[in-house]
Amino acid sequence: MSAGSINNIRLVPSLADQLKVAKTGIEGTTRANKEGFSNLLSDLLKSVNGSENDADKIQQALMNGDSVELHQVMIKAEEAGLSMDLLLEIRNRLINAYNDLIRMPI
Repeated sequence: MSAGSINNIRLVPSLADQLKVAKTGIEGTTRANKEGFSNLLSDLLKSVNGSENDADKIQQALMNGDSVELHQVMIKAEEAGLSMDLLLEIRNRLINAYNDLIRMPI
């Protein structure tokens, strides 16, 4: 996945709901801004971890012979992969922004 591809990623609906993504109001603040940036990142990490755990559980259920459809396993795995890709892309962008701030002349 290239660095510019974050614009092409659509949030998985459950991930967007868990992050409490809200439209910007007149005053220019969102619910995430009020809660704080660190809480937003914490929620994102918990959501990605939960997505990975769900994918692992359903894969394990398939391997155990439970009545799980293959397409459900593939969907969960793809959701987990997209969530991880989004998290890594956000991390990369934050690191780039930090490096840009560090290099600014005072």
